[in-house]
Amino acid sequence: MKLRLIIASALMVLASGCATTATPPTAESEHSHAAMAVSGQPKYNTTMNPRQTEHPNTMGFNDLHIQAIRHLKPDVFSADDPKLHAIVHHHCKAYDDGTLVCLMFPTGMKDQDKPIGFEYIITTTQFNTLPENEKHYWHYHKTEVGRACATFPDLTKEEAARILPAVHETYGKVIYFQKPEDKFPLGEPYVLIVQDMPEVKQ
Repeated sequence: MKLRLIIASALMVLASGCATTATPPTAESEHSHAAMAVSGQPKYNTTMNPRQTEHPNTMGFNDLHIQAIRHLKPDVFSADDPKLHAIVHHHCKAYDDGTLVCLMFPTGMKDQDKPIGFEYIITTTQFNTLPENEKHYWHYHKTEVGRACATFPDLTKEEAARILPAVHETYGKVIYFQKPEDKFPLGEPYVLIVQDMPEVKQ
C-alpha cells in the first residue's frame, strides 16, 4: 500500500517545468458521493448503476489528474497539427503492484465526459521484463514528460519537485479506442507511439 501511495504521488509530478498549481482538494471533497447529487437527486444513472454508491473503490480514477499534450494522433504528421497541441486529460488510479492506469478524456472527467482511451504506466524495473519487440510501444517518462508539457492542477510546486525523480523512472503505453471527434468508437483500437510524435514548440 505504501508503494502504491508513493507511485501515485510520483505520477502527479509529470509536470517538469510546466506544472500548474492549485490548492489540492481534500479526500472528502474528491470522493464525496453527496457531492454527486443535485436537489437530492443522484447525477448517475440509477437504472444502469443502481448500486454505485455502495462501491466507492470504483471512484479511484479521479485520484490523480494529469494534463498532457502530444498524446493525440495528428491528422497531418506535422508539428503544426492542432491535435498535437490539444490537452488530453488523464485520470489515474494507482495499484499495489506499482502500476497505474489512466483513463484519458479530451475535455476532462465531468458528469457526461466519456474516455477515449487509457495509458498504462509501469516502473522501469517492470519495463525491463518486457519482450524486446514490445518495448517500442512504451515511452520513457524521463524523456517524454517535458515534451508533453504535463501539468497537474492539484499539485503544488513543492510536491512536484519531491516526486519528479520517481516519476521519471516509469514508462507509459497509450491505447485509444476512439478519436475525440467521433461520437462513438469507430474502427480498430490502436497504440499511439508517443515518442514518435513530432516535436512541438512549448
